[in-house]
Amino acid sequence: MLRIRLHTLTHDGLVDDYGVLSSWERNEDCCHWRRVFCNNLTGHVQYLDLSGLYDNPLVPNIGLGYTVRRLKGQIHASLLELKHLVYFNLSYNYFPNTHIPQFFGSLSNLESLDLSHSYFSGQVPPQLGSLSKLLYLNLEDNKLNGSIPYQLGNLSSLLYLSLCYNDFEGTIPSELGKLSSLEQVCLGGHATFGASTLDNGGGQWLTNLTSLIVLDLSEVINLNNSYIWMQILVGSYLPHLQELHLRTCFLSDHYLTKFMSNFKSNSSSSSLRSLDLSNNYFESPMIFKWISQVNPNLVILDLSFNSLKGPIPSDFGTAMTSLQELYLTGNRFTKGKDLRSLADICSLMELSLTENNLDEELATILQNLSAGSCYGHSSLFILFLNMNQITGEFSSISTGFPSLIQLSLAGNRLTGKIPEDITLPSKLESLSIGSNFLTGGIPKSFGDACLNSLSLNNNSLNEELPLIVNHLSGRCAGNSLQELDLSTNRINGTLPDMSKLIPFLEVLKLNENNLRGTIQADYRFPSQLATLELDSNSLEGVISDSHFANMSKLKYLSLSGNSLTLMFSQNWVPPFQLEEGILLRSCKLGPAFPKWLQTQNSSLIDISNTGISDVVPNWFWEKLAFPMPMDVDISLNNLTGKIPNLPIWPSYVDTLNLASNQFEGSIPPFLSGAYILDLSSNMFSESRLFFCAYNNATIGMPISMLSLSNNTLSGSIPNCLSHFKSLVYLDLSHNKFKGKIPTSIGSLLNLGILILRNNSLTGKVPLSLRSCTNLMRLDLSENKLSGPIPSWIESLHKTLTMVSLSSNHFHGSLPLNLCHLTNLHLLDLSLNNLSGQIPICFKNFTALAQISTPINVSLRFQVNIGGDIIFRSVNYMAILMWKGAQRIFIEKHLFLKSIDLSSNQLSGKIPTELAELFGLVSLNLSRNSLTGTIPSMIGRLTSLEFLDLSRNQLSGSIPSSLTQIYRLTMLDLSHNHLAGVIPTSTQLQSFNASSYEDNLDLCGPPLPKLCKEVVKPPLPPPQDEDASVLSLGFYISMALGFATGFWGIFGSMLCKILSSENIKTGDNKKGDVQLYNHLAYQAFNFHKAAKVGPVVPSAVIAPAQVIGDFVIVSTLQHEVVWFELQD
Repeated sequence: MLRIRLHTLTHDGLVDDYGVLSSWERNEDCCHWRRVFCNNLTGHVQYLDLSGLYDNPLVPNIGLGYTVRRLKGQIHASLLELKHLVYFNLSYNYFPNTHIPQFFGSLSNLESLDLSHSYFSGQVPPQLGSLSKLLYLNLEDNKLNGSIPYQLGNLSSLLYLSLCYNDFEGTIPSELGKLSSLEQVCLGGHATFGASTLDNGGGQWLTNLTSLIVLDLSEVINLNNSYIWMQILVGSYLPHLQELHLRTCFLSDHYLTKFMSNFKSNSSSSSLRSLDLSNNYFESPMIFKWISQVNPNLVILDLSFNSLKGPIPSDFGTAMTSLQELYLTGNRFTKGKDLRSLADICSLMELSLTENNLDEELATILQNLSAGSCYGHSSLFILFLNMNQITGEFSSISTGFPSLIQLSLAGNRLTGKIPEDITLPSKLESLSIGSNFLTGGIPKSFGDACLNSLSLNNNSLNEELPLIVNHLSGRCAGNSLQELDLSTNRINGTLPDMSKLIPFLEVLKLNENNLRGTIQADYRFPSQLATLELDSNSLEGVISDSHFANMSKLKYLSLSGNSLTLMFSQNWVPPFQLEEGILLRSCKLGPAFPKWLQTQNSSLIDISNTGISDVVPNWFWEKLAFPMPMDVDISLNNLTGKIPNLPIWPSYVDTLNLASNQFEGSIPPFLSGAYILDLSSNMFSESRLFFCAYNNATIGMPISMLSLSNNTLSGSIPNCLSHFKSLVYLDLSHNKFKGKIPTSIGSLLNLGILILRNNSLTGKVPLSLRSCTNLMRLDLSENKLSGPIPSWIESLHKTLTMVSLSSNHFHGSLPLNLCHLTNLHLLDLSLNNLSGQIPICFKNFTALAQISTPINVSLRFQVNIGGDIIFRSVNYMAILMWKGAQRIFIEKHLFLKSIDLSSNQLSGKIPTELAELFGLVSLNLSRNSLTGTIPSMIGRLTSLEFLDLSRNQLSGSIPSSLTQIYRLTMLDLSHNHLAGVIPTSTQLQSFNASSYEDNLDLCGPPLPKLCKEVVKPPLPPPQDEDASVLSLGFYISMALGFATGFWGIFGSMLCKILSSENIKTGDNKKGDVQLYNHLAYQAFNFHKAAKVGPVVPSAVIAPAQVIGDFVIVSTLQHEVVWFELQD
């Protein structure tokens, strides 16, 4: 009977993706099932462990040696049949939108109940207060809300209670004070708690918990409003208290002053050993004086992430005679002398000063930390000085710290070569000096130290690798070294025989260096390697089965970005299991799809741009259903055929990149189970099944980023978007969609970027879109949309930064509602039928009025992948069309601030108020019917680099203030009625005469028509070459709108987005700003270019001109000049 009940629990409720309960299918006594334990005498089930924590080598590790295999679904009431259940563990599972069942309160024999880390929501059922035998209750880290039920105070036998990290409201019930047996309690982690909510008695009920050993009130905010109950915590009321955690409680010096005035020295708790006050608002060194008075017997003290500065009191070190671990990470200490008192703590074993502002030479800081009463016999084992501003050379540290085992100096400003005669502490095992400015190589003395781990990544080391490895193979390190990270340096030379010189290496990172040469057929890597990273070098050769024959422990392999060919025997079965990653981008794997991948269950696969020309086998798609987080990139190949509509649900796929292949046919709906999906630049022709197959599903699709751009999708956009509620990014550009924009798009409330450019969409912009109040970038350009510019657009004023509606059929006047978009950085309404005047209120574009305010080009958002929160971001790329030339801008920290109203029917004067938009970089008002004069104050737009006022009816003279815009590099005032002398300046005379042609009576250089009087041009002020916002990188890089795209683990490739129909030539010269998607998965390097003539071969990515590392796509007087990008 029990077997049937347990079987019902799994088959009628729980979903077991990982096969955790696979043994429950057997027709045998349930007491023999895994996770089930019975009483030997009675046969009753007493122990049921369904925790998601499990030691499984195929599932990603979450730390502490455990991995996660989550159950999900519903919890069946058949559990009630287990009347003798004593222990029940459901922790680390995934039960979103599921309440804790009330019937748990009927399991009357329960002594331990663990529901932690499982995404339960709703209120804690008061029925749990009936479990009179309960000793252990853990509900931490869920989504529980409401008030804490006072009935929990009836659990008189309870020893352990954790309610941390939920969303409770109201007061902590004083009835918890009846739990006199409690030894450990955690009530923190609720942002809505405050000191006033402890109860009306100010927490007096805590005095009854005399058995408490551990108390955690972290993230209980505003505790500094009360000091009375704080005295209770550190005083004699809790005589057994050993650990006190008050992290993120908004404690401050103000509170501390109040407390110390009421402090009685005889009330301190001698039992307290560990105190956590991290992430609060302490600034004064007073905190050290208070701690040394309250409890000088502390063993562990954490003051990380406060704002502490100034000298630590001199008597602190001598008072803290038992302190072993001191954490001061994330404070504001600047000088070594401020820390001198720490040198008197002879018991100190671990000291962390990470992320402070230490800005002295390393030798000075080390001297201050070792010059106290403990000099020569310091017990310090671990010292973290990383992520400061420490300068000088890497100097000897052996004298002052003879016991040092681990030292981190990463992320500082150390310079020069490491001295050859440097001596490391004899016991040192781990040394990290990465992310500094060190040059040269590694001295021989490092080989004499018995190092286990050495990290010198991200420096400027430039020695030959064989010499470095030879130095490390010295007396001790050669046999002790297990981890070596020399990545991101300038190390050159070939690969030495590390299997003999450093045979016990487990982690080897040599990526991003200048390694060269051929990996010979008989080369062998160290057999103990678990991680091998050689990517981004210039290695050559053929990698075969024999190279990996002895590498059974390998878990992570990265060979990307080399000129390597992987050639394995047809039926090769690798001796390893690359569970952590397979990165082979730009290696040669093809033309056949690599069969050996079928044996691998990896969380990260990148075989992009590897020359595969094949059909993807079904077994590869089926791997997407493997219940573990995955990132998969097979883009930039020649993969063909249709993707089968498999009955799988890849709910654990983080990123799936299939871009730039030749996939065709219908997009199968199972792909919508991925969280980030890139299908751009393929030949897919049908999308209705993908969008609508799960339209009636009760649970929305998890996908957050979706790009279907540059396919051949046709028909209308399916009106089945309402269940894609997690979408943050949607790109359907460059397809053949027609008809209206579906109204269901308004249900995508999380949408931040929407790109529908270059389709044949008609009708008005749907009113429902105004519900997308998180929208930051909107690109509807190059369609056939009509009607007026929607006035409701002002409802998006808090978030909208970029709008491109160019190349449509919009008509009417510019609505004044646009002026409410104060965060707007880019507005492109060009190539429409808009009429009327330019609104004066455009001056309200406050973001355009700011010169130096950087734009956040990255939209950060979170993705919930199987219960784990992963952060992702969306970046964008920009392209500017100027006189027939497309220029790509892929700058990470800047973006064009632009207004483009060109090619409309606008009339009236140019508002003088536009001169208040001081941050404008590009202004294009060409091809309208504007009259009057150019505003005399236009020279105030000192950030301006692009100005096109051509083909209007402007009159008068060119304002002399235009000479004040020293950054101006593109100017077109032609085809107007301007007259008079062209003002003289270095800039204005540098433009071609065509910039001024066809005006009424302009004269002076660069026009051939001379004026009667020549004015000597003023000298421009001196200016840094790099001061321009639009440097060479920008001219190669600005936007025809805003282009947005993916950024993930892999990088991004710009492919197939620039085609000949995008190039505007001849009379269609305009500064049209367009938005292109940029799928940021891989860095794209432009190398040498070869001119191949006016016919575009299929291999050409874009018509291009290369200047250095940049690409310019250009047309010169109707003649298209094509360039092919070559490796």
